[in-house]
Amino acid sequence: MTPLFRKLLGLNWILLLNMLVLIAFGVYAIYNASAYKEGAELSLKWRDQIKWALVGLPIFFGAALIDYKWVRWACIPMYLMGIGALLLIEFYGVERLGNKAWVEIGGFSFQPSQIAITSGIMALAVVFGDLPRFVPVFRYHFLRIMLAGILAGIPMAMVAKEDLGSGLVWGPVFISMMLVGSIPFRYLIVLVLGALCVIPLAYFFGLKDYQRKRIDTTIYMMLGQEEKVNMQDEGWVAGHLQVAIGSAGFEGKGPLSKKVPDQRSIHRTWFPNESINDFIFAVVAEEFGFRGALLLLSLMLLLLIQGIFVAYHARDQLGRLIAVGVVAMIFAHTFQNAGMNLNLLPIIGLPMPFVSYGGTFLVVMLFLMGMVQSVWVHRNTLTVKKRGRDEERD
Repeated sequence: MTPLFRKLLGLNWILLLNMLVLIAFGVYAIYNASAYKEGAELSLKWRDQIKWALVGLPIFFGAALIDYKWVRWACIPMYLMGIGALLLIEFYGVERLGNKAWVEIGGFSFQPSQIAITSGIMALAVVFGDLPRFVPVFRYHFLRIMLAGILAGIPMAMVAKEDLGSGLVWGPVFISMMLVGSIPFRYLIVLVLGALCVIPLAYFFGLKDYQRKRIDTTIYMMLGQEEKVNMQDEGWVAGHLQVAIGSAGFEGKGPLSKKVPDQRSIHRTWFPNESINDFIFAVVAEEFGFRGALLLLSLMLLLLIQGIFVAYHARDQLGRLIAVGVVAMIFAHTFQNAGMNLNLLPIIGLPMPFVSYGGTFLVVMLFLMGMVQSVWVHRNTLTVKKRGRDEERD
């Protein structure tokens, strides 16, 4: 049996199957949200999602079968590439839905923020995991936190300036990796308390007017004070999301809204474009009801648990941090996407991993899951080498 074939058999097949089911679920949800628009470009987006999945799967298997130790020397070029991608927004940035977060070059569009956070996870894994072994001065916790804070803070500030949702993802990722990266808990407490002190300043002086309105709208609607919200302006989307999910019941309105007269579901009537990405959870909840939404969240929970399981069995700190960083990113996206569709969190555009439409995001997620699989596949590599040396001594 060749080593490559042995690695292929050693994949975490439960994790792989879980990921493929989520992708298939997403394609079906996108089809339900857009296929009714006959002759329109939007009606073929579900096919585009399949094409992007086929593009990303070779990347997934490549990342899974190659030992993740290459991150130790490639993290710096990857990080610089992520910063360079963010700088492209200044020259080729395209504004969509009020956010200048996309870049179009030669008819191809992508989100640099996804590339930046991917490279950031790899860089933080090296800083918290391997850097103290190669540069002894970074054994001091404060220096490691300072370096990691700079590495995460620069792209976070660049992203949050135009896309608040993608910028906020850095918070859970950084805190999770710091917590697992052998940093004493007291440092985490100080950072959290410091962030809580900065939040009021960021709200009043750092956010744009429409961003503050979204936060205020969520709070007023949660408190039942809709009279303080202009439902034809900042409360328009939140109000229709409430109706869409609240009217679905347990069973939902059926695939393609067949239980609704004249196909007049809320997402078909009011969200013709955004329903395939930011509001995909509302589509699932309206079409398939409470049971469909519960199934989707259960699949995401199983994926997160599997990721934590892989991190627990990692062979070293670098692998453990990569797995934790990916899990934290998936959790942040899932929590925000479901929360904003349920009006529990402000509406800031974050896609649901593997389910929302998006070519760049799907390929990036497949690469990251490939890295998690690499941590699992190579979890016993050091043990095998050590066993071989011991046999030679005997």
